Amino acid sequence: MAEFIVNEKLKKWIGYTSDPYIYKVEEGAIQRYARAVGDSNPLYCDVEYAARSKFGRLMAPPGFVGWSVSKDFDFEKLVYNLVADGAPLENVDGGVEYEFLAPIGAGDILTMVVKVVDIVGRETKLGPTMITTYEVTFTNQRGVVALKERHTFLSFGNV
Repeated sequence: MAEFIVNEKLKKWIGYTSDPYIYKVEEGAIQRYARAVGDSNPLYCDVEYAARSKFGRLMAPPGFVGWSVSKDFDFEKLVYNLVADGAPLENVDGGVEYEFLAPIGAGDILTMVVKVVDIVGRETKLGPTMITTYEVTFTNQRGVVALKERHTFLSFGNV
């Protein structure tokens, strides 16, 4: 078997950065999310407790960034564009890494930007595979990067 060859059209996607998308972190959303994932930490659930904490407000559980108040990033559209430029059709989530850089809490307004960091070809158990790495950055209203996510996707088949 051979590795997937990344063509010139696909290489041009490396460095692509999306438009910004706005997320609002609301008290009630934090509480509902914490309940949904079964996390009873009072920093996420108890307004009075959180108000007495060093943060002075409800804090978001790790990975929760609120709800989009603008349109959502259209990840499917990006994938379809990559396929049109020669990427394999089938996709598998290869995982996500989080880098928590600043607290996120009630009242924060976050700006999200998605960037294509890398596209490489490899031979895997799936056969010739394209590995795409995306970096998602959330910056708060004070201009501080609060969260970075690195997503890896494996694309295979029809090559």
